[in-house]
Amino acid sequence: MLELVTYHENSPLLFTQVIFWVLFGSIIIIYQFIYKNITTRNVLLLLASLYFYYMSSGFYFVLLLFSTIVDYYIGKQIFNSNDKKTRRFLVTLSAAINLSLLAYFKYTFFFTEGVNTLFDLTLEQENYLAVFFNTVFGAGMDTSNIFLPIGISFYTFQTISYSVDIYRGDIKPVDNIWDFALFVSFFPQLVAGPIVRASEFIPQIHQPYKVKESEYGHALFLIACGLIKKIMISDYISINFVDRIFESPWSYSGFENLMATYGYAIQIYCDFSGYTDIAIGVAVLLGFRLPLNFNSPYKATDITDFWRRWHISLSSFLRDYLYIPLGGNRKGQVRTYINLFVTMLLGGLWHGAHFRFIIWGALHGGALALHKLWMEFFGKKIGHFKYQNIIGGVITFHFVCYAWIYFRAEDMQHATSMISQITTNMDLSIALEVILAYKNVFAIMVFGFFIHWMPQSWKNKLAIEFISMPDFAKAAFLFFIGFVLFQSRSSDIQPFIYFQF
Repeated sequence: MLELVTYHENSPLLFTQVIFWVLFGSIIIIYQFIYKNITTRNVLLLLASLYFYYMSSGFYFVLLLFSTIVDYYIGKQIFNSNDKKTRRFLVTLSAAINLSLLAYFKYTFFFTEGVNTLFDLTLEQENYLAVFFNTVFGAGMDTSNIFLPIGISFYTFQTISYSVDIYRGDIKPVDNIWDFALFVSFFPQLVAGPIVRASEFIPQIHQPYKVKESEYGHALFLIACGLIKKIMISDYISINFVDRIFESPWSYSGFENLMATYGYAIQIYCDFSGYTDIAIGVAVLLGFRLPLNFNSPYKATDITDFWRRWHISLSSFLRDYLYIPLGGNRKGQVRTYINLFVTMLLGGLWHGAHFRFIIWGALHGGALALHKLWMEFFGKKIGHFKYQNIIGGVITFHFVCYAWIYFRAEDMQHATSMISQITTNMDLSIALEVILAYKNVFAIMVFGFFIHWMPQSWKNKLAIEFISMPDFAKAAFLFFIGFVLFQSRSSDIQPFIYFQF
């Protein structure tokens, strides 16, 4: 029993653990008796959310509480103030507090290393929060290691957007701190998105619980698809092929490095979109609707189209809270290109305090600016020809894969070595030997790309077929999927990739 309330750093509570589904099943059972009482329902969800986050991050869940309290009261003060300077100060204060918190845990090592290198110093970083917990609670935490709390990048964005939306007059503050706490901590999407805005979520808090039979079936379908993507595809190809190549790219041929790049492309998609599929499905079962976060991104015919399909909630956040405030496309063409580049550069830095993330962001920012320039000068002149979408799709996919190398590599040496192997040491003579040696991995990769690129109408038909099945058939199917996934999963539970961001 003690294990259910004790956080283990090496074993955080994940969607892919059986215990999560046992606990979630218990919540659903309790739901059947209380869902008509909205207040009781929301209290249960808040307590469950705080519990799940504690089991994912341990003592660091106090940071979530801190952000919740700070932004709730700042939001009220912004709304109640009629002074423009005061309102501007308060919204700036909200952003400064949240971004400072994020910067400390995410970028301290990066900046300390840079200062030490630049000025030949030997500064050492210390985790002051760990010092506090050790002093007050005797926690025994490592004070020399600044641990990045799971989900901090997501919930700080949500609380910042809440303050900004009140400042802009787009929303009114919530009536009480408990509603705001539920918005910030809602466990299905808390640790890896999608990033939810207050205007989308808060109105649902006081709506009666209502899930149509078709929505119920679709939620189960999404959960099953998410688990298949994560365990059967992403984790399998990661452990059995991709990780090996990226750890030592110089030990493998260019062909193997190229296949690992393709493998990572489908791995990160299945990992991240698998999480959001599960999050959206779980939320629907609880009576909440979360926004779409992925729309078959590798079907994109250009880089702009890719960012309309990939991590949609982050793309729209960067557009509305960074690109547009920078000036968007309202201050001339040159400024538009600069704004696009800066937005994606900061988007890259948001993913991590490493030079390779900055390069990844710069590549996408430069590509977005060049595509916009191309369309303004040549788009209308060239028009649309028969194979334009196919050619554009192939170019876009390979550009995205090239950028993924910097995103995934351990450091710049690994990234440049991988690119060098692909461009100078392809050695196709061993291709068949490699494919046969990793036949199961390549089969899973092909399966992953097939279900990704299959027509949307086929996917809709599969969903409809599942939804129309009798409940006992749904249960039997889900039991079968669970059994297969349990048999195929790796010996160690693999955390979701975006937990590190």
